[in-house]
Amino acid sequence: MKILTIVGARPQFIKAAAVSRAIRSYAGKVEEVIVHTGQHFDANMSDVFFTEMDIPKPKYNLDIHGVNHGAMTGRMLEGIEEIILKERPDWVLIYGDTNSTLAGALAAAKLHVKVAHVEAGLRSFNMKMPEEVNRILADRISSVLLCPTLTAVSNLEKEGYKNFPIRIEMTGDVMLDAARHYEKQAQVMGKVANEVKYPRFVLSTIHRAENTDDIERLKEIALALNEIHKTIPVVLPLHPRTSKKLADHGVKLDVHLLEPVGYFDMISFLSRCELVITDSGGLQKEAYFFEKPCVTFRDETEWVELVEVGANKVVGAKRKAIVEAAEGYLKAKPNFTQKLYGEGKASEKIIETLLNYK
Repeated sequence: MKILTIVGARPQFIKAAAVSRAIRSYAGKVEEVIVHTGQHFDANMSDVFFTEMDIPKPKYNLDIHGVNHGAMTGRMLEGIEEIILKERPDWVLIYGDTNSTLAGALAAAKLHVKVAHVEAGLRSFNMKMPEEVNRILADRISSVLLCPTLTAVSNLEKEGYKNFPIRIEMTGDVMLDAARHYEKQAQVMGKVANEVKYPRFVLSTIHRAENTDDIERLKEIALALNEIHKTIPVVLPLHPRTSKKLADHGVKLDVHLLEPVGYFDMISFLSRCELVITDSGGLQKEAYFFEKPCVTFRDETEWVELVEVGANKVVGAKRKAIVEAAEGYLKAKPNFTQKLYGEGKASEKIIETLLNYK
């Protein structure tokens, strides 16, 4: 069985790394060819990155980035189509909700190659998000939907997917596989995190356009983090785009600011922090993996099960709401006993599902 894996962003490489390890355990049965679309250009995606994380280097790199959604998706579609015709895979494996995800699904579906979608069934119910459009379209043209949670399965059932010739599988979350695999390594490799010596601290990130492009939201978030920092240190690896927006509007963050950090440092920070305050989708989940409560300054989340069990509070972008939610979690932690994202064996389930597909 030949699998063509499509990835384009750093989080997708980390997810694909977990599945690639599972594929290697099926030596002789499964062959993987990795395609990097280049969607998120990252100077740190060097040989060292692949070596340290034990990620197979892509056979193809389309180097498509820095253009608008339509141009990006169109160029990816063209490039992936050529690779599919050359490699003739049994499956095209896609991850998440990026333009790379959608382009991979479209190219495969039009060439009648089966598509397997990892992280299928997620919904924010906000059609203004490009990610929501990508994930819905990718789900509809896939052959197998590999769901990280029961909520994702339920979303698909409510949308009538049981009436389509599409197989739905609850596999668990591959990011849990990755977090468990890299946790010990992160304690050594997380060099930036190791230099932060606070006995107690809050970990925060800001990067979503809905917050960085709306100056009123950005001001409220900054005020909230500044206020929390007076009680407990707030450590914030700052995205360059966010940094520029803050500078352009004269908004000051009086917290412990860092340059952007890699996966090992984030895992190390997560293992040691008291609380996470973020607008990241992935970080909400990873906080739960490490049994840390999370305050999310967005208006919705794809990970509604975290809200339902009390591990995450989605508070919008008002200073008072952010501060109150943070103070509440610092006083009393929620329960983390429910295995919302499986047992850390999602990667094996994914490969078994594809091998046994009929």
